[in-house]
Order: sequence, then structure tokens, then C-alpha cells
Amino acid sequence: MASKFIFVTGGVSSSLGKGIAASSLGCLLESRGLSVALQKMDPYINIDPGTMSPYQHGEVYVTYDGAETDLDLGNYERFTSSKVSRINSVTTGQIYLSVIERERRGEYMGRTVQVIPHITNEIKSRILKVAKASQADIIIVEIGGTVGDIESIPFLEAIRQFSHDIGKENTLYIHLTLIPYISVADEQKTKPTQHSVKELRAIGIQPDILLCRTEKEMSNDMKEKLALFCDVEKEAVIQALDIHTTIYEVPIQYSKEGLDDIVVDKLGLKKNKRNLKRWESIVEKVNSPKHHVQIAVIGKYIDLQDAYKSLYEAIHHGAIANDSSVQIKRIHSEKLTPESLNGQLEDIDGIIIPGGFGERGIPGKILSCQYGREHKIPSFGVCLGMHCMVVEFARNVSGLKDAHSTEFQEDTPHPVISLLEEQKVIQDIGGTMRLGESETTLNSESLSYKAYKTHIIHERHRHRYEFANSYKEKLCSKGLKIAGVYKERDLVEIIEIPDHPWYVGVQFHPEFQSKPIAVHPLFKSFIQAALSYQSSKTQA
Repeated sequence: MASKFIFVTGGVSSSLGKGIAASSLGCLLESRGLSVALQKMDPYINIDPGTMSPYQHGEVYVTYDGAETDLDLGNYERFTSSKVSRINSVTTGQIYLSVIERERRGEYMGRTVQVIPHITNEIKSRILKVAKASQADIIIVEIGGTVGDIESIPFLEAIRQFSHDIGKENTLYIHLTLIPYISVADEQKTKPTQHSVKELRAIGIQPDILLCRTEKEMSNDMKEKLALFCDVEKEAVIQALDIHTTIYEVPIQYSKEGLDDIVVDKLGLKKNKRNLKRWESIVEKVNSPKHHVQIAVIGKYIDLQDAYKSLYEAIHHGAIANDSSVQIKRIHSEKLTPESLNGQLEDIDGIIIPGGFGERGIPGKILSCQYGREHKIPSFGVCLGMHCMVVEFARNVSGLKDAHSTEFQEDTPHPVISLLEEQKVIQDIGGTMRLGESETTLNSESLSYKAYKTHIIHERHRHRYEFANSYKEKLCSKGLKIAGVYKERDLVEIIEIPDHPWYVGVQFHPEFQSKPIAVHPLFKSFIQAALSYQSSKTQA
């Protein structure tokens, strides 16, 4: 059958969780045997979030084909089997750049280039491209921003036209909105949602389903009121209660509200029975863990939860796989000193040093690597974290006192981490790093091989600096193990210290491929090692 299209918009407030809502709906539809593809439309003018600060945008999620995208694409992959690529991420910048380039080539034959139809046609073509590439039963398109924002208007106009182009029977509009609770009056208010829907209808879009974020149960009267004033069926007013345990409970919650039943009915799809057993098992493990572990994340963007979104989720996945709960202790690397280290890290069971850019906070990360190495605490370095591990080992084990990365000290006498050759001539910083998936061959005598249980792996990258092969012999002679390499270019991908219970640094970002139902092997192994370390402390 031809693809059906679902458009998810947001109203009243930002940060209501459109990405989780879209992902959870995709999960529910897949549980009924339907195939889905998801797409994010972001209204900012940047070509992609690759040059944006984590404090502005949160993490940059990297697809297998090397696109730097919004973090919601990570949710799409974690909740569904859909594999996203660069065509699943669209920004205003991309749309306007494409249209302007076509105008410069003379493709519009001298006509005046306008928002309608040229910009809206380009937006619609991006949606259809996903449908053609995926051949999925259902394409779920999330429109970034909030209804009423001037930036979102071209996208909203495009999806309004979409229903006209392919038929109302093939399109569905879901509006995610907020039902605020006024604690002083002990009352929930529907008026903001009414105004948001009014704004949407003024554009020409009538929502088919209202998804209402609320911290308290909605009464039957409230649903009837919203149905009447927003011109939707009462059954299509769905409450989305705040979740306080795990986001992986959201699909189960929506299923109890009958969200997928309504979608299937309105789009005329096969009414196959849903099967959420795997997700119910995950929630059960989260709610009834047998163990508990505390992991320290040493970063410089820890003030913002979304800056390490995929990493935090992968840590939780590793805990779920070990029947454990996990407490993540977020430690600002800038505030770590030799004097504060012990007080900050003495009670933790594992250390993770995540990726990032820039010199700020690097001394604290290197100190934490040393602490984890010397105290035999399971330690996991990701991208920049691996660089810090190598620098620390070179300085304190290999005797290269002033070793450093040329990212932070260009004139270091021992550049154990250095810029990739092809990066030295690059001036534009957007989309020019080593990005996307590549192959790594594992050393069969390594912890990594034991975790992966295979010799060849494929992982995603986002970096400019690499392990300097000229120092390989020197560092390995002192006990460093090269556990994985990209053979095609002789690049070091994984380092380990065999004389340590679990000390692994990886050049890639394994967190991008971890799912609650398919936990990444390294995070599973790391949490297992952290539990063993915890047990050894107890016995001691």
C-alpha cells in the first residue's frame, strides 16, 4: 500500500516531548506489524546543529551516514526499528539553501521565487523523499517549534497542503499540547489548548487527535470540553500523564489511552493486535531492579540534561541489561582538582568521560582518568574521553611528561593525539569532521571483543583528532593495548589497559546505537564491571 502520513505539532509550550510522542507512536504502530519511518522538521536557519553549542541545542545525534542531527532522531532509533539518515532531518536552512541554489542555476526559469509555492514545495519533496526511500507503511513527521512561532509557518503551510495533495484519508494531524495545573486553585485549565488549536485552525489545519500533557488525571468533563471547543472526537482527546520512572513506559501509557487504535481506525489500516511484551519487560526491570549502581559522568556540559542525552540513555540501557537501577552522578570537570577528586569519586562504581570539544574542563577529565586507572575503577572514555585517557597514560605511565593533544596545545613536545591530515586544510567547521559509520577490527584478546563477541564492528564517529600512530609503540610497551583499529586507514579506534578490571577508551560514539531492547555491548559490559567492582568493595 502507499504510505500514510502523520504530522505531529506542538502547542502552548516548547519542551513538551514531541519527539518522545512521535517515537512512542512509532513504537506502538510497529507493535502492530506496521513499518514506520520518522522525520524531524526543525525551524532554525542553521543547516544542522553541528556548529551549535550543546547549551543551545543539546547533543548532536549522528546518523550512520554522517548527518549531524537533532537529538530527537536518537529517540526515533531507540523506540523503533527505523534507521534514520540525513534525509530524516530537515531544517529551514537546508530548505532555503536548496531553493536559492536552484534559483542561481536558473531552474525557476525567471519566475519570482516565493515561500508559496517554492519553499513549501521543497518541504513537501523532503517528506516524499523519506516515503520513497523507506517504503514504510506510515511516515511520522515531527514539526519542531510551537504553533504561533513565525519560524514554523512555512512547515505548517506545507503540511496543510499535503492533505490536499494526497487526500485527507492518507493524512493525520496530532497536536501535542499542555494542560497546565494551577496549584493554588487546584484546577487544570483547558484555555491554553483551545487557543493553540484556534491558532492551528487559522492556518488551515484541523487536528484529528489532541495529545494532552498533564501532571494530573484529566476528568471526563475536561475531555468533553476540549472535544467540543477544539472540534475533535472525545475519544481522540488523549491524556499524556507525566512519567516519573522511565520514558520507555510512554508507549504503554499511550496504548492504554487507545492512541494507536484511533490512528489505525482513522487511517484505515489493518487492525492487527499489538504486542508490547518487550517494552513491558523493560518497564518491569526498571521498576523492580535487583541491583543498584552509581556511575560518575565527568563532563563540562552537565548543567543541561540533553547535552549527553544518548549517553545517559545508554547507561540506563546497560543497567537494565544487568537487572540494575543506576544513579548518574554528574560531575563538572572544570571543578575537579587533585584535592577534590577523592571526595567526588570515592563512592562511585564506574567512571565515564564523554565526548566534547574545547580546552575548558580538560585537566579535570585527565585527573579522573588517572583516578580511575590507579584505583582500578571501571572507566569508559568516549571520543574526547579516550583522548584524555591516552594523554594521562602517556604522562603518568610512559614518562612523556608534557604529552597532550594538539587540539589543546599545538606546540606540545609529545602530540599523542593529533589532527587528522585531511582536517588540516579545512576552514568551514560545519559538517567537515570525520562523521558517520565505519568499520573496526577487534583484537581477539581484548575486553571489547569479549563484549561484542565478533571481530568486525561498525560504529559512528564525530571528531577531528586521532590517536597518533607514531606513539603507538612507546605507549604499548608500557602496557597500553590497541584493542580495535580501522584497518583501511590504520586508525586506532579502541584502547584498553589489560592490567585493570575494565578500562576502555573508544574513538567512536557507541551511545548512538544503544536501544533498551538492543543494549550496546560495551555499556552492558561496563555496568557489569561496575557491579563487580561494587561487590569487591563490599567484600573488602
